[in-house]
Amino acid sequence: MSNVLTDFKERTIEYQELLSDFKALLKKNSLKFTIQREVTLETLYDSNEHLTPESLHKLIQVKFPDLKTGIATVYRTLSLLEDSSMVTSLSFGAQGKKYELGAKNHHDHLICIECGDITEFVDDEIEVRQESIAKELGFTIEDHSMQIYGICKPCKEK
Repeated sequence: MSNVLTDFKERTIEYQELLSDFKALLKKNSLKFTIQREVTLETLYDSNEHLTPESLHKLIQVKFPDLKTGIATVYRTLSLLEDSSMVTSLSFGAQGKKYELGAKNHHDHLICIECGDITEFVDDEIEVRQESIAKELGFTIEDHSMQIYGICKPCKEK
């Protein structure tokens, strides 16, 4: 039971730090801190999925049914968070973007071109190889993301 409590405390501290950074970002951009902006951040933080602005908006409506949060607020908040690198996005062309919190540990993505499902993975060998290639070429990696597009197992089985 203590692991659950420890995880909760660490998660709470992590969220409070994120919220503090968010408040500083709003202040820097001369924007007001509102509950609608906070629930947008909190809902994104609580999700383990890659969310479109629309799906994030629906989650907010379910989680906070008495709070009026417009889709425009969600879009503007996501844009601000992305510009500051607090969230990252994956682009799906005409289908738009899906967002995730940028504070997560590094991972890469397998993206199904049929259903849009996104699977996160970590492979230490790939990471080591990327560093090795960069070193061989005299390149300093500042950041990277890998997105592999294909067809997921359930779609192949259809």
